[in-house]
Amino acid sequence: MDANVTARPPFDKPLASAPDGGEPRSGWGRWQVVLPVCLAAAIVGTLAYQSLKAKPKPVVVVRTVPVVTALVRKGDMPVNLSGLGTVVPTDAVTVHTRVDGQLMTVNFREGQTVHQGELLMQVDPRPFQVQLLQAEGQMAKDQAALKNARMDLARYTTLVKQGIIPQQQMDTQVSTVDQAEAAVKSDLGGVESAKLNLTYSRITAPLTGTAGLRLVDPGNMVHAADTTGLVVITPLSPINVMFTIPADNIQHVLANSKGVKALAVDAYDRDFAKKLASGVLLAVDNQVDPTTGTVRLKAQFANKDSALFPNQFVNAKLQTDILHDALIVPAAAVQRSPRGNFVYVVKADNTVELRPVEILITEADTIALKSGVAESERVVIDGLDKLSPGTLVAPTDAKSKK
Repeated sequence: MDANVTARPPFDKPLASAPDGGEPRSGWGRWQVVLPVCLAAAIVGTLAYQSLKAKPKPVVVVRTVPVVTALVRKGDMPVNLSGLGTVVPTDAVTVHTRVDGQLMTVNFREGQTVHQGELLMQVDPRPFQVQLLQAEGQMAKDQAALKNARMDLARYTTLVKQGIIPQQQMDTQVSTVDQAEAAVKSDLGGVESAKLNLTYSRITAPLTGTAGLRLVDPGNMVHAADTTGLVVITPLSPINVMFTIPADNIQHVLANSKGVKALAVDAYDRDFAKKLASGVLLAVDNQVDPTTGTVRLKAQFANKDSALFPNQFVNAKLQTDILHDALIVPAAAVQRSPRGNFVYVVKADNTVELRPVEILITEADTIALKSGVAESERVVIDGLDKLSPGTLVAPTDAKSKK
């Protein structure tokens, strides 16, 4: 072969000219560019399809709210009025001496129950015994003078009848007898006064009750004019409670107190946490206090266990009526909003329904409803802040939770 002849590629067709006017590019060269691009696109598409196919479908999770429920029950509901009260004794006596003298003995212990007529203290009786002897001696003297005057009168009466002495002398003797009789009567009063003072030297209990702290010690001089007294005696059983209620409720109380049975009254501590005693309504005051708009009531308690103490502050609860067959729910079930009161009722599918309700009365931690619920339905009492109508709940009974 001639060395000057240029070698040609083994293709029958001539090479195409390059688009930019350069050297012409063969058909295989173009495929060398296009095939990798297509292959890469195919791989990317395949991977994207497989990724979308492998992605799991979203799972819808239904939120369940745990709540505590209670059954709506039907029963009797007491209608009560409450008021702050003070325990007052039925009687309270400050024992004073009625004679002057030195206090000799004290015959009781502080806090002891003393009975009416029982000797409490003894004032020195000797001055009063002396006074009694003097009064009795004076009376004996005047009685002797009266006896002599009467004998003289008898003689003068005989002499007047005989005309020996004038009538005037006998009349004078009659006057002398009258004076002697008056003197004896006065002496008798002195004797009784001395006996009374002697009796008063023995200071006895005027009533049955509990003796307080001793105010005077033995050995001190005591006087009838002393204002402090010797000891205070207070009965603890029975005992009264004075309390007040709003004047607007007084007609309701009077209307229900006309029955044969007295209205029941319960006494509670300051926090209404503990019931102290049960009693009955004793009396209603006859006027309203204009400064407070309240009426005072008095209740009496047997107080056998001394749960109530004089001057103790208590909360009195007066039962005026009873609602029969009322729908009763816990107070925690009733919620309040600008539109009114409502409860959440748990339906059979464990979803909740908002029900508007009408309240009759509230008593402690229970409420009597007029409408809105039915007996044996379940109402939510805890977990209410997470609820809305239709919320699925997991209810737990309040009793089983306890």
